[in-house]
Amino acid sequence: MSKTLPAIAALAIGLGGCTSVGQIPTARIASGMLHTANGAPAGTVMLLVAGADVTINVAAIGLPPGTHGIHLHTVGSCLAPDFASAGGHLNPHSMQHGTANPAGSHLGDLPNLVIDSRGAGAVSAKLRDNRASAEAELFDGDGTAVVIHADPDDYKTDPAGNSGKRIACAVLKRAS
Repeated sequence: MSKTLPAIAALAIGLGGCTSVGQIPTARIASGMLHTANGAPAGTVMLLVAGADVTINVAAIGLPPGTHGIHLHTVGSCLAPDFASAGGHLNPHSMQHGTANPAGSHLGDLPNLVIDSRGAGAVSAKLRDNRASAEAELFDGDGTAVVIHADPDDYKTDPAGNSGKRIACAVLKRAS
């Protein structure tokens, strides 16, 4: 019993922010490793599902402190030095950019990533599309990349939120 109580307490603490069991992730559908232009590891990306919802979770390391735009891009390619091979933002519904744009937003628009003074940061966000739609777009013929930019996303300027050059990239790989 002494071992069971701490496990139950840890589970309760971990679930404290959830409002229902349906919000607990049940599967990882994709992941990727972030790298900088010089090939250095820069963190991980995971796509998790809970019911029809898809959540992206990014943990970054070794990046410059500050606020950085982060987006899903249309091609699963991260060729250095500028990651231009990742294409533009994932925008299957032909929307404008930004959650603050009245005509927005792209499927690829995500909240800014804040990197602390030690070079680490994390962000988690629910994608706007449901699981079936998101999976169809993310795992199309040329895949999807996650790109971190040098500057913050202003959440309104089309097409990329004035988020600057691309400083880290990950190709999403479907979980088996």
